[in-house]
Amino acid sequence: MKSLFKIFFKTLRIVLTPFMLLWEKATTPKGIVRSPQAQQLVDQKCQNLALYQFKTCPFCIKVRRELGRLSLNVSLLDTQNHLQNREALLQGGGQVKVPCLKITDEKGGVQWMYESAEIIQYLQKEFV
Repeated sequence: MKSLFKIFFKTLRIVLTPFMLLWEKATTPKGIVRSPQAQQLVDQKCQNLALYQFKTCPFCIKVRRELGRLSLNVSLLDTQNHLQNREALLQGGGQVKVPCLKITDEKGGVQWMYESAEIIQYLQKEFV
C-alpha cells in the first residue's frame, strides 16, 4: 500500500510540474528597471546570496517570483536533484528545508533564512 501511494504522488508530481512552471512564468511580474550603475550595485550585493530550492515547491516559486519582480540575480541551487547542494544545505543550515536563503556578510559570516515570507521581507528591505 505504501508503494502505491509513492507511485501515485510521483505520477501526480510528474503531471503537475509543467503546469506549475508554466504558471510561474506567466505570473512572474516584470522586474524593476534600474540604471546600469544601480543594477551593478544590486548585482554585487546579490553575489553574497544563494537560494536553495526545489523547482516545483510552491514556496520556492513564491520567492523566485519576488526575485524576478525585484530584478535580483541570485544564485539558485537545486537541492532536489543535486546531492552536493542538498548536503551543503544540511551541513550549513542544519536541515533540508526549502526555500532557504544563504546570506554571507562582508566578514564571511553566514546566515540561513528558511521561511519564504521572511526571505521576501528581507529582500524587500534590502533591495527596494
